Amino acid sequence: MKKELLFLLTTSSLIAGQVGFEEVLEKTLTNNKELKAKKLDIDTSKANYRNARGYELGNLTFNENIANSNNPLNVFGMKLMSREATFRDFGFSEFLTPLGGALATADDGTVGNFNPASMAGLLDTAPNDLNNPESRTNYETKLTYELPIFTGFKLQNAKEMSKLQIKASEAKYNFDEKQLQLEVLKAYNGAVAAKYFIKATEKVKETTTSFIYLASEMFKEGYTTNIDIQQAQVYDMKVNTMIMESKNQYSLALAYLKFLANDDTIDGVIEFKTINSNYAELKSLQDLALVNRDDLQWMEQNTKTMAAKVEFEKSANYPMIGSHLEYGYNDNQLNNISGSKDYYTLAVGLEYKIFDGLTTSSNIEKAKIDYAKTKHYLEYMKDGLKLGVEKAYLNCKTKQSILDEKLKAQSLASDIVEKSKEMYKNQLMSMNDLLLQNANEQKAITDVILAKYELTIALAELQLSIGNDLK
Repeated sequence: MKKELLFLLTTSSLIAGQVGFEEVLEKTLTNNKELKAKKLDIDTSKANYRNARGYELGNLTFNENIANSNNPLNVFGMKLMSREATFRDFGFSEFLTPLGGALATADDGTVGNFNPASMAGLLDTAPNDLNNPESRTNYETKLTYELPIFTGFKLQNAKEMSKLQIKASEAKYNFDEKQLQLEVLKAYNGAVAAKYFIKATEKVKETTTSFIYLASEMFKEGYTTNIDIQQAQVYDMKVNTMIMESKNQYSLALAYLKFLANDDTIDGVIEFKTINSNYAELKSLQDLALVNRDDLQWMEQNTKTMAAKVEFEKSANYPMIGSHLEYGYNDNQLNNISGSKDYYTLAVGLEYKIFDGLTTSSNIEKAKIDYAKTKHYLEYMKDGLKLGVEKAYLNCKTKQSILDEKLKAQSLASDIVEKSKEMYKNQLMSMNDLLLQNANEQKAITDVILAKYELTIALAELQLSIGNDLK
């Protein structure tokens, strides 16, 4: 009972730090900093769309302007804007004095006839109140609202382009996420392969140790020479270095997994993760890829964006109509919110370019060229995806066949080693030949581990080639 409890405690402590592929993948997709940065591209596209929509809503602006001047034109304008202008500001005080002398006055005080001679030079008089006013401070408080009424469909096309780029960013993110899934699978199964390499070399270590013991016993009986023991010991030392190298590779693989998942608690891996793939007809897989692939959807959205760009550039051929509404107050004090001091301005304007030096036609032509280029790249990508599916499809079948052959070779190599031991005991084989057969077995085991790893990657690449993920 104590032995069973000790075994359970030891096993649980070994498994505690180990993680499965699904757990590592979930942590990576949640914690990976590069993926988080790429996801922000979607937010940028959404912000661009909101920006395009915002232009349709116009601009509402608040202004508080304070000005001080003794410029006659400015001072008179300030008084006029605050509805405070008087005839004195025109210089009428100097006009009335000579005008009074121009009218004859009787003894009883009644005004007589107009005397033209007294008006000589009146029109040439420079009014001091108008030309030399005292400085004045003006406080202008206003709200301004500017709204585009018609922009030649430019805003509509800008919104459409922004919406398409949101979809393009989402498709690009999904593609990058699936590529990261493949990177995690390679790292995880690479760590599993390294773990099996350690086990395989440790098993070889047990075998070479047994060879040393066997050679030593036969030397004692006088059946062999000391060189057999030395040959076994040299090979055993070589195995020791192989174990150290395998452990180092395992540590490096775990370190990369920790980096991808942004989790330093990962201490080990469990088993190869194999993505189930059905070997359907190649044509059906290629058709599926043309529907599911995220990078193709990204390219399709970019192509649609280029088409919208052509219409965007054509907007310059239409007239632009906009409106301007302004409401505000003017006074010589900051507290100028008064019904007697307010004003409004409402304006509608039209702008139509008759000739712009062929700039618009050139921009339209460039947009059409970009659209044509993007369409060619889209068709090229479709052909490339079909080729990629075919390569992944054939690669899977090849890797499966290779694994089957490697398994047969491993079984045969292990059988040869067992028979070689008996031959050595019966002095029918040298120690050098026995070690050679053991090396062949070790290589066969290593080849099987590598073939299993390569098959898991090939299956995953086939899944990704048709647009599926690895979750």
